[in-house]
Amino acid sequence: MVDDAQKETARQRAEDFVNRQRAFRLGALLTESSHPKTARLSQTIQRDLHAGLRMLLSVDEEIAPAEAKVFRSDEYRRLVDRLTDALADGKRVFFTGCGATGRLSILLEAAWREFWQRLQREHPGLASRLPDLEDRVFSVMAGGDFALIRSVEGFEDFPRFGRYQLEEWGVAPGDVVVAITEGGETPFVIGTAWQGLESGAEVFFVFNNPAELLCRHVERSRQVIEEPRITKLDLTTGPMAVAGSTRMQATSAELLVVGAALETALKRLLQPRLPVSALRELDAHPDLPVDYAAGLARLVEQLARPAAVEGMARCVLLEQQIYERKGLVTYAAVDYVLDVLTDTTERSPTFRIPPFRKYDDTTSARSWALVKNPLGETRAAWRQMLRREPRGLTWTADTYRRLDAPAGLQTDPPRLDNDQIYRFRIGNEPDPSRTDAPDSAWILIAVGEEARAVSDPEEPLRRQFDRWAPEFRRTAVLCVGPESARYPTGELFHVPVELPRSPLRLWHHLAIKLVLNTISTATMARMGRVLGNWMIWVEPSNKKLIDRGTRLIAELAGLSYEEACRRLFEAIEEVGPLHRQTRNRPSPVALALERSGVLDADRRAKGH
Repeated sequence: MVDDAQKETARQRAEDFVNRQRAFRLGALLTESSHPKTARLSQTIQRDLHAGLRMLLSVDEEIAPAEAKVFRSDEYRRLVDRLTDALADGKRVFFTGCGATGRLSILLEAAWREFWQRLQREHPGLASRLPDLEDRVFSVMAGGDFALIRSVEGFEDFPRFGRYQLEEWGVAPGDVVVAITEGGETPFVIGTAWQGLESGAEVFFVFNNPAELLCRHVERSRQVIEEPRITKLDLTTGPMAVAGSTRMQATSAELLVVGAALETALKRLLQPRLPVSALRELDAHPDLPVDYAAGLARLVEQLARPAAVEGMARCVLLEQQIYERKGLVTYAAVDYVLDVLTDTTERSPTFRIPPFRKYDDTTSARSWALVKNPLGETRAAWRQMLRREPRGLTWTADTYRRLDAPAGLQTDPPRLDNDQIYRFRIGNEPDPSRTDAPDSAWILIAVGEEARAVSDPEEPLRRQFDRWAPEFRRTAVLCVGPESARYPTGELFHVPVELPRSPLRLWHHLAIKLVLNTISTATMARMGRVLGNWMIWVEPSNKKLIDRGTRLIAELAGLSYEEACRRLFEAIEEVGPLHRQTRNRPSPVALALERSGVLDADRRAKGH
């Protein structure tokens, strides 16, 4: 319980937030609201896992119809045209984002680079005709590449940070800036849009709330949306399957639309420069038009079929059993490490499970889930995942002072450089911290054609996976794609879906994203970290999440916004700062709900 001094501190912090941070009160936004389809998600998924999975997937069904309209719009055609022109003219394309959209931006750059590296490796003669294109696509994430694996607390709240990060990387006239924000209100991303415009770049603003709603309720969004020099793409699909969890449908829609635009621009670049035979081999032939909305609809329909739901359900049960025994899950992946890492990273703030920790940190709680590349050591694994060297931030205290950052950042700047990034060991070094828990699982994720490599004991992927398997108590393979692997020594989960070939492997990325989002959300819901369709274990690490936690407490406990905010800050005082997190450290939101009589202690304890 909090003492009188902590109560007074909590009261002051709550009063300051309520009175001075009205720009972060976002309850009116569609992405922050409860979806009627999933209103009883936690109850359904406890009673019938398969029904709960289908409930989650039913919200994904809403993406394709919404984006079909976007694909027919003048704004989308303009995006494709400008991407094509900029790349053809030797200019650069910048994708900017924060949190889930920051990771999406990095994924888009990595997919682009992977295509050109594969072309150089498999068709060097063709690659020589198209020099210097690999380095034309660039990602800018709030907090730099460090934030890919561990959220940088509060970074998204400052538009100056977005301006400065984009300026650092030299945005120039003729470039294209695609600023991507799930809700349409993230200050960091809005800062990159303004910086791009001032630098003479063509700017696109991509978001997932109705433009009219944003203009009415969020002033910073209204200013961008009403700026005629910025092209807006409104990808609104509706509420998320879990209220406010924009890592799900919002980011999936953005991956579909922005990924399709980049892939279409790539095809346009290739078609006048390569022979027809080469275009066919690269899946870029002009006679093979792609209906991206229909393709996503087919993918979601296939994921909802009984065989696919069964494969995901068995994986959920395995993970739930491991975590309830205080165990750890370690994924193995190669070509899709970035996709897997994205999902595992985003579980931490969404469901308040311990974030990834550095290899020399022996005091913080271990992440419940982690991903490793079994084919190389950490530095090589980072380069293979990003398809380039990491780009950490090297900002000093003086940088933060010039950016008028909060006092805490000025006096104690976070270390976000490459040396810190490499301390997160995602390679194949021995790691007893993943295997000495009461239970452990080593799960290989194979997407598409990787299933064949898993089936052959002589393939490097299979050999390396088998090499480490004896260290774990359980082993499994999760195959996403038309083929299943042969793996006789562990559990095998197959999610059968078609994965059409495409230059940027867009369908592979979409499939693994949808599957892992569904599995991780279902697992956490079964463990009591979701109530109805609200994230009661959300980590209130920035102003938007403080508002979300406050609204959740107010709604479920029947309190005013002001009283709910005070109780949240009291819980934050009681729990302590994020860096002291242990495995059993409760969520301030869940604790405030317990103190308010909404959530009993036994229910809250189930989440540990």
